[in-house]
Amino acid sequence: MSTLVDDRKLAVLRAIVEDYVSTNEPVGSKALADRHNLGVSPATIRNDMAVLEEQGYIAQPHTSAGRVPTDKGYRLFVDRLSQVKPLSGAERRAIESFLAGAVDLDDVVMRTVRLLAQLTRQVAVVQYPTMSNSKIRHVELVPLNERRLMFVLITNTGRVEQRVVELQEVIDDNRVAHLRAVLNACLDGCGLASVPDMVADLPERLPAEDRPVAATILSVLLESLVDRHDEKIVFAGTANLAGADFTVGLRDVLEALEEQVVLMRLLGETSDLSALTVRIGSENPYTGLQGTSIVAAGYGSGGKQLARLGVLGPTRMDYPVTMGAVRAVARYVSQILAAS
Repeated sequence: MSTLVDDRKLAVLRAIVEDYVSTNEPVGSKALADRHNLGVSPATIRNDMAVLEEQGYIAQPHTSAGRVPTDKGYRLFVDRLSQVKPLSGAERRAIESFLAGAVDLDDVVMRTVRLLAQLTRQVAVVQYPTMSNSKIRHVELVPLNERRLMFVLITNTGRVEQRVVELQEVIDDNRVAHLRAVLNACLDGCGLASVPDMVADLPERLPAEDRPVAATILSVLLESLVDRHDEKIVFAGTANLAGADFTVGLRDVLEALEEQVVLMRLLGETSDLSALTVRIGSENPYTGLQGTSIVAAGYGSGGKQLARLGVLGPTRMDYPVTMGAVRAVARYVSQILAAS
């Protein structure tokens, strides 16, 4: 597709996109000649605009002389971006400081979604790390008194589950330490989805006097896995849609945002942690979102993608800035999870 557009016409298209995103007004050849150093006359720019329109990259919304980018034009603009706009040093420090203050996975997710909405002035969407991608990093048993324990489950995705375990018998610190060691030996590095199978016969491998306590602890462990974050998505910044211009109704966009499955699909699926994906307008399969664009990236730990995050807004979006913000935030979240 892009081979049909030479460098000069691509420069004209880029200028049209930049001006239209900035002004929300159709762009004419004279304005392009005045605002941009394209090195050609307004007549040549008009000829290039005619070719771009014929090829479907720009369109004339009404009888004025101005043109606006089409979904196809935005796609070519994004595909041929020489670079996304890097964040300033102050922005990077602010992101790092804000996210570093998170105390657990829920806090990381909530801070991330708020931060993305503020940076991009769009709707931010963050997916929780899925169960299938999470592994146990450590199990802790903390005696509270002779018949009560605090059970703590820590995963490689930063998730921390804490439950109080009520025991039917008195248990001393030595037995607690032994049970802790057995649980960690059995579960360290185990995927959460595999835990039930891994612990099925664990009580039978323990001395008879420890089996009732182990069974109680394991029931709490399995119960904590039921309240999982699979396919859970949070979003923020819907108020940013109020001033946006959509080719579809705002009501359709808001209804689509309520559909978790739709958002999961829109964030996309890719195993490449560094991949930044952009879906523009009609590329979105859900009709209620065909007037929007979605910019998404993966985040994870140890080079493995755990989930995705991104922003949704009108197709008249500042793509270099939005793509730079999404990529930067995803990298910072990955660093926090890797260090947690």
